[in-house]
Formats: sequence, C-alpha cells, structure tokens
Amino acid sequence: MSENAELSPTDWVREQTERILAQGTTDGVEVLDRPIVLFTTTGAQSGKKRYVPLMRVEENGRYAMVASKGGDPKHPSWYFNVKANPSVTVQDGEKVIEGVAREIDGEEREHWWKLAVEAYPPYAEYQTKTDRQIPVFLVE
Repeated sequence: MSENAELSPTDWVREQTERILAQGTTDGVEVLDRPIVLFTTTGAQSGKKRYVPLMRVEENGRYAMVASKGGDPKHPSWYFNVKANPSVTVQDGEKVIEGVAREIDGEEREHWWKLAVEAYPPYAEYQTKTDRQIPVFLVE
C-alpha cells in the first residue's frame, strides 16, 4: 500500500498488518469475526508513514477511524498523527483510496459512533472504561 511505512511495535497489530500486506487484501483479517481496514497515516513528529489497522466502519464510501485504544485513558499515538497530518490512505479489501480525516462531534459523531458500535460492539464497553470521549474521525 505505502512504500517504507512502519509497522506497529505491538505484536498482534504488527502481525495483522503483515498478514494484510502479504495477501494484498484486508479480506479475512478480522477481530472477533469483524472485518478491519488498513489505514496509512503520517507521523506528527517523524513524518514517517505508519500502518494502522482498525475496525471497518464504513458508510457510502466514507470511513470512520475510532481512537478507542481499548478504553485506555490516553489517545492512541495515531490520533496525534492524524490531527497533525489528516491525509490518510484506506485499504478495504483490495480497494485503496486516499482521503482526508477530520475529527467529528455532535450529531455527526453520534451517527458514526452508532455505526461503530454496530460494526464492533466492544466499542461501547471501551467507552465505559475511560473518562475521555473516544474520538472519531471521518475519512472522506
């Protein structure tokens, strides 16, 4: 997808990404039997490309990036990368698209949060584990 992009230092995330890259598609790579997509972001400080596999939350060709980090009190590192560099690449199956991510709020966030929880029910539990509102980016 992106040449010279860095893999996650987290074992299970790196293994997911390596599997996607090896087979050339996100098809069949799942978490709890739910599909994922592969985002490529740009590091806020390093400027390096980074792979970020996330749950597939899609509607009409637009994608959500849910910064849950499993309900951790801190945002995932990719959150800061996307805030600084909102141009991202999304791979869904074999399809690869370029988009711009923006953090959403209000009714728009509510709509996408509902879609996110439908796509991956554990997001609802993650929200109960943290005091922060889990950020949602819309990529279009």
